[in-house]
Amino acid sequence: MAWRALTKKAFSTTYLSNCGAAITASHSLHATLPDVLLSSRVDLLTASRNLRSCWGIRNYHASVSLLSWRGRKAEEAPGLKTLGREKRVKRENKPHAPPVEAPYVPPKLKRQAKPTQEKTVEIFEGMTLIELAKRIGSSVKALQEILTSVGEKIGSEFDPITLDVAELVSMEVGVNVKRLHSEEGAILKPRPPVVTVMGHVDHGKTSLLDALRKTSVAAKEAGGITQHLGAFVVSMPSGASITFLDTPGHAAFTAMRARGAAVTDIVTLVVAADDGVMPQTLEAMSHAREANVPVVVAINKCDKTGADPERVRIQLGSEGLSLEDLGGDVQVVEISALKGTGLDKLEEALLLQAELMDLKARVDGPAQAYVVEARVDRGRGPLVTAIVKSGTLSVGQYVVVGAEWGRIRAIRDTAGRPAKLAGPATPVEIEGMRGLPMAGDDITVVGSEERARMLSQGRRKKLERERLERMSQENLDITAGEGDEADEVPQRVEVAVVVKGDVQGTVQAVADSLRSLNSPQVFVNIVHMGVGPISQSDMDKAQACNACIVGFNIRSPPSPISLSAKQANIKIFLHRVIYHLLEEMGKLIVERAPGTAETQVTGEAEVLSIFEVKSRKSKGPDVKIAGCRITDGRFTRTATMRLLRSGEVVFEGSCASLKREKQDVEAVGKGSECGLVIQDCQDFKVGDVIQCLEQVIRKPKFISSESGAVRIEC
Repeated sequence: MAWRALTKKAFSTTYLSNCGAAITASHSLHATLPDVLLSSRVDLLTASRNLRSCWGIRNYHASVSLLSWRGRKAEEAPGLKTLGREKRVKRENKPHAPPVEAPYVPPKLKRQAKPTQEKTVEIFEGMTLIELAKRIGSSVKALQEILTSVGEKIGSEFDPITLDVAELVSMEVGVNVKRLHSEEGAILKPRPPVVTVMGHVDHGKTSLLDALRKTSVAAKEAGGITQHLGAFVVSMPSGASITFLDTPGHAAFTAMRARGAAVTDIVTLVVAADDGVMPQTLEAMSHAREANVPVVVAINKCDKTGADPERVRIQLGSEGLSLEDLGGDVQVVEISALKGTGLDKLEEALLLQAELMDLKARVDGPAQAYVVEARVDRGRGPLVTAIVKSGTLSVGQYVVVGAEWGRIRAIRDTAGRPAKLAGPATPVEIEGMRGLPMAGDDITVVGSEERARMLSQGRRKKLERERLERMSQENLDITAGEGDEADEVPQRVEVAVVVKGDVQGTVQAVADSLRSLNSPQVFVNIVHMGVGPISQSDMDKAQACNACIVGFNIRSPPSPISLSAKQANIKIFLHRVIYHLLEEMGKLIVERAPGTAETQVTGEAEVLSIFEVKSRKSKGPDVKIAGCRITDGRFTRTATMRLLRSGEVVFEGSCASLKREKQDVEAVGKGSECGLVIQDCQDFKVGDVIQCLEQVIRKPKFISSESGAVRIEC
């Protein structure tokens, strides 16, 4: 009994101590392990039952957890699992098979997908940062970091931001923007219509404008054709003012005509009554259709013999132009620019179309303008010809034009008179830009020089990024096009060209026309384009790239530059007429083209008799000589001969001997008789035909169409 009491006392002491430890541990762990605590209590109860069933076993040294482990046997403890030892299994020593030798096949370069086009978002004055973030698809925090980096402070994402700030942020993110100018609350006033005169070359566009404004611009143009995009205001006899844009009609100036249609309100399509619808006429119609601009047709040269206005109407109707005479809404006026007849009817038609359109524009506020042309003047620097769309442009404003910026130093009208303000639909010439912008850029008025500089730098970075992406994509396309199974690429010669011109638009037009002369044999590489006279810097670039210099409508270079070009063997082409320039460059490209080798039949002969001569060598075969008469062309000793019998080729080989009257000759002409030996040929018969074959190099051809379009045909 004493021993049993002692055992119960020891058990109770151990049990209570373990329970206290478990409770203390549970409090210290803040009840983070409820499953472990519950399992501990279950183990204690199990241990107490085992002790009661076997009182005779002395396990004073064993803890309750060990007793519970013995009772559970293979049962795993909850909570953390103990890793058991795995039995090691001996692996059978099997002989390894030798590796299979296979040729190394390099992986093919996968052509990456072209980068997706950048998203364009619309921004407007007074939009909040959170709204800009939704349109761009970025977080507000990221936009706030960009604003901090550019030095702009925004108190809250619900505060309004300006158009300049929104454009800066969008360019940093890599998104294109389109500015929307709200006219709510602004005073809208009627404005003059902007009319663009378009049509085929030499159909009388400039002559019509000369008749309207009583000037003679056509006589001043080189070659009698317009090669610039001109803008001027004409005061009509009725007292109304119309802003006219004169576009060149040559095929090389497609981009100029597209710019004219983009800024215009009405397109005047000039068609010659004696010539009818031509390629540039159809192109002008497509430009007007794409720009969603109404058209007024002016059938010119109705006074000439052979004029047929009805034929012009039928042609225009068949091309999809709904004329009034045929039940449509397009007005048609018959005029004569040379005699001045029908001009009052044309004026009436233009003013009627403008009245139907109800043209109005905002006068107050910052101006919106469009660059028509840009050039460099020796004394005044970069000059920009622009048309104001809305608002008022004034002297002293900071403007950003494309990637260039500046402060307007002077404004001049089309007559060259200085002005302080320019209202809507007014063509002006702006002076004060830091660099020469591109024709077609929009003019944006900003509040300060710092803002103008920041916008200009941001746009330059964006243009450089796009240029690098375009170059990498072109290199990728070239790499992907190369392959082991690709056909042999013909030899291609590169012609490097430096283009200089009087204005930005013509420089771009000349460069595009030269690029159109690319062919499988010649690649025209425009290494540099610039506005202004030829300088020493242009000479250095041409010498470094082994290029020729093309100058369009600029003065001759000074004597030092001409001497330097002669010493460096650099060709300089100066022209004032576009088709003369393209014709000379086409001839140069044809000369440098490697051409393609072709086999041509240069002569034919008939076998009249056969002679056999014993070989000088003892074991050599006898030599057979064909006595022939040349029936067509001529035979040469260095050519290849083809033997024909009944129209089928019997033998083909080189000429071993060509004699005339026992004398060796190099060539025999038509009607002459000769003796001919073909290498390794012994099968001659009377009546056979022998053809003389020569390898000739066929050069590509320069082709110019009636519309002025040029191309190289290989």
